Amino acid sequence: MSIGDYFKLYFYFVKNNIMAQMEYKANFIIAMFTEVGFLFAKSLYIIVIFSAGMSINGLSPEQMLMFIGSYTLITGIMDAIFYPNIAAIPEYVRNATLDVYLTKPVSTLFMAGFRKFDIGLGIPNVLAGIVMIVISWSKSGVPINLYNIIGYLFFTLIGCIVTFPILLIPVSFSFWIVKADSLMGIIWAMWDFNNMPMTIYNRVLKTIGVFIFPIFLLTNFAPMFVIGILPKVYIIYAIISVPLFLGIAITFWNFAIKRYSSASS
Repeated sequence: MSIGDYFKLYFYFVKNNIMAQMEYKANFIIAMFTEVGFLFAKSLYIIVIFSAGMSINGLSPEQMLMFIGSYTLITGIMDAIFYPNIAAIPEYVRNATLDVYLTKPVSTLFMAGFRKFDIGLGIPNVLAGIVMIVISWSKSGVPINLYNIIGYLFFTLIGCIVTFPILLIPVSFSFWIVKADSLMGIIWAMWDFNNMPMTIYNRVLKTIGVFIFPIFLLTNFAPMFVIGILPKVYIIYAIISVPLFLGIAITFWNFAIKRYSSASS
């Protein structure tokens, strides 16, 4: 299949998932309200920051809001596109759904990693994140120009792309262990480190979160670029990270799936 065929197939996946979710409107509404509840909990961070009215490591409350907004935005994208698929992979292995995907004339990774789409989980976070970013951008005095806008979108796109391999690598261990829930629990816990800017952590944590397990790359680089505190080495690393982590994740997935014992075997 060509790349164009994969885009068409993904469009049908998204369309069918949205149609299915609209058939069960109660579940859709419940998912939306659940995410709104999580957003309300996250807003407590913002209330504390603005109530204190102080700078943290040189970042004003308005600038910190941009980091929280970027985290919320990418969390929404992750919830809609990646989470439903990544969370389902261990179940595919346990109940032999993967047998069916292996028989399809399509990449097994594509079928397992992009078949589901949950608009109900994504909408509240995406909208709230955009509102936070716009408010922060207007209040913090950051120039609104083409250079900053393109830079912000570029690093946000990199963060979204790298999110997939960062989630795929640990879940691939489900081919060897019966339950990968504990591994995913660790990933979600580390994901929440992005609730606050990486600049508040010490040098060791920042090094680990950027170069070893690049959780900070996902949501921190875009606001750091706009504010003007993103080091050049991070810019180069962000560009390299896309083929690097996609290559590692795909290679590990292919290695893992060769060890898969299907229901028929």
